[in-house]
Parts: sequence; C-alpha cells; structure tokens
Amino acid sequence: MAAAAVLPPVRPPPPMDVDIEEDDDQELDKVFAQVDEKSLDQIDSAEPMAILAYYRHLLPWKHLFLWLNRSSSPTVATRNFTHREFAFTLQNEAYLRYQSFSSAEELKREVCRLNPARFEIGPVYTAKPKDRKTVQKTMFKPVSRELVFDIDMTDYDEIRTCCSGKGICKRCWAFIAVAVEVLDATLRQDFGFKHLLWVYSGRRGIHCWISDDEACSLSDEARKSLTGWLDVVKGSANQVKKVDAGPINAHGRTLHPSLRRAIGGEGEASGPLKRAFVSTILEDQDCFKQKSHSDTLLELLPASEADAIGRLRAKWEKEPFRSSTNKWTDIMEQASRAGDKKRNAIWKPCLEDVILQYTYPRIDLEVSKHLNHLLKSPFVIHPGTGRVCVPLDPANIWAFDPTDGCPTVARLLKELQTVDADAGVTGKRGDKVLTNVKGNWERTSLRPFVEIMDRHCQAIMKEQKFIKQEMDSKSVDAW
Repeated sequence: MAAAAVLPPVRPPPPMDVDIEEDDDQELDKVFAQVDEKSLDQIDSAEPMAILAYYRHLLPWKHLFLWLNRSSSPTVATRNFTHREFAFTLQNEAYLRYQSFSSAEELKREVCRLNPARFEIGPVYTAKPKDRKTVQKTMFKPVSRELVFDIDMTDYDEIRTCCSGKGICKRCWAFIAVAVEVLDATLRQDFGFKHLLWVYSGRRGIHCWISDDEACSLSDEARKSLTGWLDVVKGSANQVKKVDAGPINAHGRTLHPSLRRAIGGEGEASGPLKRAFVSTILEDQDCFKQKSHSDTLLELLPASEADAIGRLRAKWEKEPFRSSTNKWTDIMEQASRAGDKKRNAIWKPCLEDVILQYTYPRIDLEVSKHLNHLLKSPFVIHPGTGRVCVPLDPANIWAFDPTDGCPTVARLLKELQTVDADAGVTGKRGDKVLTNVKGNWERTSLRPFVEIMDRHCQAIMKEQKFIKQEMDSKSVDAW
C-alpha cells in the first residue's frame, strides 16, 4: 500500500516572548533581524518572515474590524464580526476554514501565530464558525455577507494585446478602470448602494465589496438575479458575438438607461465605454490591427450588409497593417453610406454591441452568486507578487498603476526600516516630528490606501449610528 502524502510542517509560530500588540523600536529590531535582507531587494518578495513582520506591524487590523463589524460602536464586536468565517491558506498550502474570533486582537494574534500566506473572508453564520460542530448541521447556515464582485484581467485575454495570462501592466489596467467606472455608477445609481469598497487583488484583478445592509441581507436567489442583470458579455472564447443588448426593429433599438448612460451619445456626450473604446481598444491596444482580430470585427457587423462588409474586407486585405482607428473610420463611412434609416436602425445598434463587447465589465458571476463564497481579505499580501491588496478610490481608478503604484511587502518593510533609521533616538522623520502616529502603516506608502479604508469605515459607522438613533426614537415614541 502506497504511503500517504505528508504535507511539510507549518512554519513554527513566533517566539512567545514577543508581544504582537506592541510596536516599539526594540520589537521592530527583533522582527527585522529575522527577515532575509536579500529578499527585501526583490520587489515581489513574499518571504514568510517578511509577511509575518507585515502582519505584526503594518496590516491595519482596526480598520478590518470596523469594516466587517458594521456597527456604530468602534469597539463593541457584533455578530457581523464574531460569527464571521475566516479561512487561512498556510505557508505549506494547507487550508483552514471556519475560523472565527471575538475581537480584532484575537484575529491578529492567531494570524501572527499561524503566519498564513493569505487569509480570506466569508459570511456571517447563525453560530460562530469555530463552534459549528456543537450545533445541529441544519441550524448552521450563512445569513449575511457583503455583496461582492470580482473582475479578472484573464477574461480580457482575447482582447488585450499588451499582456496575457497572469501579466498586467498600466496599459491593460485600462480595462479594469473602465469596468470600475461603469460598475460603480450602475451599483450606486441603479441599485442605490452606497458603501462600495474597491480592492486591488494584488495581481491582475479587482474586487468590489458592498456593505450596505440591504446588500448584505440578499439571498442567493437575489444575488443570482442581480448579477445576471449585470451579465452583458456572455459566451465562451470560441463564440464570436457575445452581446445582445435587446431586440432591433425598423426604428432601431432602445437601450436600457444603464447601458445608454455607459455608452453615451456622440462627441463630448460620449460615455465611459465609448471613450474607452476609442482610447484603449482603437488607439492604445490597437485591437483590430491583426487580420484574425479584424476578421472577428467583420463578423460582428450586420449580416444584412454583406456588400459593405465585402468592401471593408477588400480594403483591409490591400492594407494589411491598417490601424484599428482607421478600420473603425472605414466602418463608420460604410454606415453613413447606407443612409440615415439604415444607419440608425441597423448599423448603430450593431456598433453599440461591439463597443459593449469590448469594454463592458466582465464579471466572474460565480463569485457573486452565493452567500458562502470566500474572498481574499483587503490588505493581505498576494503570495505570487508580494503586492498588498489595497483599497482604491474609484474616482482615481485610471491613475493607479498595478506594477509601480501598489506597495509591496518588501518596499513597506524597507520604508519602515528607513523611517526608524532616520528617527534614531530623536523621534523625527527627516524634518518632521513623529506625533499622533496611528500605526506603523502611517509612516509608509501604505498610508493613502488605509485612509481610503478609513473613510469607508467612517461612512458605514455614521449610517449605523443614524439607524440606531432612529430605532431609539421609535422606541421612545412607542411608550
């Protein structure tokens, strides 16, 4: 009988005489002494001891607690936190599910003890996940969870020309940026959600967490219905036409207001999708330059306009290196030659479908459909890149550069070492006295991202306080 495979032992916990709640200079010196200095010279380093140092001294545990707790109180833990599932992926790839904690301090202590490569966040259950074996199986079920969305760059591999697979750069980040711009507006304006947290995944995607009470209480059926409504680009990689935005009649087509807002009108009235189609698809990515890609574009044009398609094909075969911008201009000329009636009734809806297919958000539906889906926590380290999964401001999403603008664990630890060296015994950083420092993250490039999280948490707490005051007022009136 073959011997069972044995996993390598889990990395031992940190020495018990180290106080993980203290961030004094002596403690930091101990931590840095254990980190492989050479690994810090690698920008994508995710060396285990570097990750442990990050957990102890940089990850903003308080903000994670405030965000998940969804309470008017900054200190009292609610069921939103105590009955919440956490899952750990250990350094040896072992996976621990159904972990739960009574406080942020307890969560931090356990994370520092196990030093997982990353951890994920799940739903709130009827009982504490760690006690699930003490209750009847039928009584242990998820009851609440943020509505989440996942957009992954690999779903754009058939379109982007600069990278593929796990690769991502500032150029193809534009696909994520326009997806965020459109989806954020849709979720706020069409569904009325307010508390949206956008978090870079650490490599090639982005996650959206919606913390509104109405979103958290959605059933699986409601989540499936909502995400289905947002599923505009459908079909496998082998399917040519992936968008059907509604029936076309003799007068053209009336788009849903959400899609019309995203596409926009002509010229300065263009919406985010049309602007991105021009700047990203046509100009930067030049998606239709290659013959195979331009052949796909021709297949997306109205089948009834065979003569026009034939003229386009002949012209492009004579000029095989014609740019995407010029090819799109050729298409617009053919649409104009068809006359106003055909242009509006046949060509316009078809070309809008092309714009939708190449620029509308491509959502991983399975992530959003179920209450019990686990998703990587904000501020963890991506083990493959060493980058921190940082919150992003949707208003500045186009400015973010995943390759250079995202902090890595190596960079943060080096920044912290530099700050401590500059401060010395004087308590100064350069010419600035270090006062009212909330955490070591405030002394690094992680600070602006934590401040985004802080504003998000404060908005949730403010709303919960208002709800509590309303409920207290009604209780008094009832007397």
